[in-house]
Amino acid sequence: MKKVRKAVFPVAGLGTRFLPATKAIPKEMLTVVDRPVIQYVVDEAREAGIEHFIFVTGRNKGVIEDHFDIQFELNHTLARRGKDEQLAKLDQLQPKAGQTSFTRQQEPLGLGHAVWCARELVGDEPFALLLPDMITLPQHGCMKDMVSLYERTGGSIIAVEECDPSETHKYGIVGKGADVHSGFAITGMVEKPKPGTAPSNLYINGRYILQPEIFAILEGQERGAGNEIQLTDAMLKLEKQRPFYGYHYHGRTFDCGSPEGFVEANVAFALSRNTMNASMASMIRTLLDELKPVASSVAAQ
Repeated sequence: MKKVRKAVFPVAGLGTRFLPATKAIPKEMLTVVDRPVIQYVVDEAREAGIEHFIFVTGRNKGVIEDHFDIQFELNHTLARRGKDEQLAKLDQLQPKAGQTSFTRQQEPLGLGHAVWCARELVGDEPFALLLPDMITLPQHGCMKDMVSLYERTGGSIIAVEECDPSETHKYGIVGKGADVHSGFAITGMVEKPKPGTAPSNLYINGRYILQPEIFAILEGQERGAGNEIQLTDAMLKLEKQRPFYGYHYHGRTFDCGSPEGFVEANVAFALSRNTMNASMASMIRTLLDELKPVASSVAAQ
């Protein structure tokens, strides 16, 4: 069984929900507390033992490549000023030479198409797929545990979390079968099921380990919902050839692709920092007290 060495990060999206902020800055480079969203996702992959980071980019995404490169002028200035702590932090986050690759998705044809664009860089190996909008708290562990489950089962792995049953129509939902090691067999997948038809309340949280056979399926995949090449459609076909297993993640995933989720992530991650939680909690309490009259006035209107 081949080791999961590579991870794909589809970062070609336009980020229209964040305009005008994303007119010049990729949404993946918006910061949660003190680092870009994409850095959290790459750190999670690195903790899982990933050795090669593959970014599927689009136009105006060059700053992502710059972020994962060495900036000699900055390092020189920090060293000259004795900023050893900051230098060490940058060095810790820096991928080694040859560990990053970038390829273009020339047209916005959906997640399945973005994954297919990485086929030559992935090759004939199982690979991790991490959606860069989704970051997890605790910050580490989800992909690491998925790799562990893959090593026990050899199948494709999908991470899931529970949602309110009334909200299953918002997500990709999986059917839950028998328990297998630290996961369970997936009996089916459906994208945004109609209310009352979902096979469970377990939604896909943006973390996958997929077999390379997915590329051949995506090659001939017809466009689905939204006139895009849907990854879920390809996974349904792959499921008939090889088993899929679910990993139930018990942390919390924040969708930083929406303004509400992005703000929520900033608050949650700040509160999780020992150096910030006391001051943040005090500030939030103060703001809530100050805004109570405003909220009451809006509710009365």
